[in-house]
Amino acid sequence: MLAIFLKTVPFFALIGLGYCAARIRFFPEAATAALTRFVFYFALSAMLFRFSASLSISAIFDARLAAAYLAGTLAVYLVATGAALLRRQDLQTAAIEAQTASIGNTGFLGLPMLALLLGEAAVAPIILMLSIDLIVFASLLVILVTVAREGRMSLGVFATIGMGLVKNPMIVSIVAGLAVSSSGQSLPTVADEFVTLLGNAATPCALFAIGASLASKSAERLAVSGWLSFAKLVLHPLFVAAGVYLLFAVPPFQAAVAVATASLPVAGNVYMLAQHYGIAPQRVSAAILISTAFSILTVSTVIALVNP
Repeated sequence: MLAIFLKTVPFFALIGLGYCAARIRFFPEAATAALTRFVFYFALSAMLFRFSASLSISAIFDARLAAAYLAGTLAVYLVATGAALLRRQDLQTAAIEAQTASIGNTGFLGLPMLALLLGEAAVAPIILMLSIDLIVFASLLVILVTVAREGRMSLGVFATIGMGLVKNPMIVSIVAGLAVSSSGQSLPTVADEFVTLLGNAATPCALFAIGASLASKSAERLAVSGWLSFAKLVLHPLFVAAGVYLLFAVPPFQAAVAVATASLPVAGNVYMLAQHYGIAPQRVSAAILISTAFSILTVSTVIALVNP
């Protein structure tokens, strides 16, 4: 476990550096926003495109892994929803809390870190789980919030979901990379070197941006945020472990990657969604801060336990 922990230290040290730089205002909020946009639209997109261009759809899609991850994530989603409803929260607040408890920082933290810690063989299952998060659970949130506010479903909801997917650079990059892979053609050398160079900027910039964004987060509503952090860091990997090891018998390496991915802290885009819809952004903000701080220990512990 100590060896795994020491390997994760540089990643979290970069997060800490970004946090300190923003906290002392050496790196202002406007710079953090610009860096995040650079990572999201350019560097991370290039990394996903390069990885996907070297993979086939059959290499990424594994029915057992998809079912196991979906079952484990849905289980923690339902637990968090039930806990919110028991506290007499409305449906849209329960949906945001469920999203907080079940969606990890797979794009900015998981893909760069786990690809280096577990090897490039981890990339395909990570892309599959990232796609499930983006397509299934992001869509579910839109549906639940719409039903809560309008009391009904409409065709416009599906148009909104579709446009959101089409505009998401991570989805676009994965699809474009798979299109190149399916064509049987390799990228020209100059293009390959370009996306490699741009993609290599994703890891340090993404980690620094995570830390810098945490400096603006506030630790309010600690009881609820602490519960949501516990659900994300402990219950989510536990339920996914049940899915991959007990329910669907996923091969050991893919199972380890799935549980490690599920152990990641709350994703920053959940806060953006909470802010966009005006639903409990403070508790989501606090959950991101708390879960990221504790994940320094929990992520390395989970990786050490499941790494075959």
